[in-house]
Amino acid sequence: MRAAVIREFGPIEAVAAQEVPDPVLVAGQVLVEVYAAPVNYVDLLVVGGQYQFLPALPFVPGKGPAGVVAAVGPNVSSLAIGDRVLAMVEQGGYAEKVAAAADQCYRLPAAMSFTEAASMSLAYDTSWFALRERARIQAGETVLVLGASGAVGLASVQLAKAMGARVLGGVSRPQRAGQVLKAGADAIVDLSGENLRDSLRERVKLANFGRYADVVIDPLGGDIFDAAVRALAWCGRLVVVGFAAGRIPTLKMNYVMLKNIEISGLQVSDYRKRRPAQVAACYAELFEFYEQGRIRPPEATCYPLARAAEALAAVRDRSATGRSILSVRE
Repeated sequence: MRAAVIREFGPIEAVAAQEVPDPVLVAGQVLVEVYAAPVNYVDLLVVGGQYQFLPALPFVPGKGPAGVVAAVGPNVSSLAIGDRVLAMVEQGGYAEKVAAAADQCYRLPAAMSFTEAASMSLAYDTSWFALRERARIQAGETVLVLGASGAVGLASVQLAKAMGARVLGGVSRPQRAGQVLKAGADAIVDLSGENLRDSLRERVKLANFGRYADVVIDPLGGDIFDAAVRALAWCGRLVVVGFAAGRIPTLKMNYVMLKNIEISGLQVSDYRKRRPAQVAACYAELFEFYEQGRIRPPEATCYPLARAAEALAAVRDRSATGRSILSVRE
């Protein structure tokens, strides 16, 4: 089969497809013929050797591809050949086939395309856990989504709206505001400009009838995190899901105490390892929202497997307006 193989950690330009043996199944696994694989920011970190959990070399990158079950290993009764699934693997998605644990594969709604499923992968489940589990979102609350035009950001905008919240979309590029409003944001908050530490909370109040945000979803970190903490309402909750802005911020705990606020972090892959039943509940609600028309993955830019490096570059350079997806099978 064809796959993008990483033999040394380094620049994404070295990523290229080549012939490799098919995966060999063990008990509890299924073989999935991959049709679409998401290209995620975390893939950049893994390929570059900068992620906190690195696979042994050589390896095939790619988390959460979508495809069709082609073979069933021993001790598997929950899936059958021909099932259309989202396979939440930690690696191996940039390939024509991948071995996946059966209990980490989720049947797709009949109307959902493989590209849509791949677009949801790792973005919508991250957003779901940030909102439902870590932030304990309540209908009627105000959610500020930072980096709202990114994959996790757009998913968080849609999901927070589907869960009954008022949504503020934080963007640093004005040209992305229309996409965020289309996703369901009630108002846009500008993340650019000077003195963000003080100005962000005033912008939040201006966009939210004089109130601060009950919940902040932060995939950015850096100076924007520092400012967002100050934009939290009393008993507000901020969930850290990444550091796309570059700097890992620090926090003065006296401010947390004085405002009775909560700062929590999310590593969604831990839930797949430790609480698979909760991940299944996550996807059950996500697919229900999809079937009800309450969420819809944004339009994706698709690349063939041979152009995996180009797809990664689009994510790195923030040039893609939606998700970047590898269309493994035309």
